[in-house]
Amino acid sequence: MTKTSVSTVGENESPTASTGTESVADILEQQLDSTIQEWIGLVEKEPELARIRLNFQERTGHLPKLLHDVIDRLRLEKGSKAPVSVAASHHGELRRQQGYTAAMVVDESRILQVSIFSTLHKNEHRVKFSKLLPDVVTIADEVDAQLKQQILCFLPEGHAGKQEAKK
Repeated sequence: MTKTSVSTVGENESPTASTGTESVADILEQQLDSTIQEWIGLVEKEPELARIRLNFQERTGHLPKLLHDVIDRLRLEKGSKAPVSVAASHHGELRRQQGYTAAMVVDESRILQVSIFSTLHKNEHRVKFSKLLPDVVTIADEVDAQLKQQILCFLPEGHAGKQEAKK
């Protein structure tokens, strides 16, 4: 596994205070296609993931729904219970059928977080700074919850139900 680094957009620029007024959810919604393009570029650089031959739609078809689940989670009222991502369960089952291992699904999920955070970094001047850190925590929590749903598809029949009952 190679580590994926977040792009260094603006690294040599002098730091300025964010004057942004947009929500993280709005920015992610507007930058959906560029986030997916970044994700596919990073996935294709991972030899283990690239080994599974898939066309663009087969590789990325799940991403709009997973990203919309993240965006919806960001827009939930504080204290609301987040729904379980049905799209993540479908994606886990599809990846299992396509020959992925659980570790490969973890790598894809990690790359999704990197891509989301890179998108936010590239648009940091637009972000309402006071909401950024809580929203980053929410994004990480949602992507990890989606990953759990995906991994449950790799567990033997019946084992997933036992895991869910322990919650």
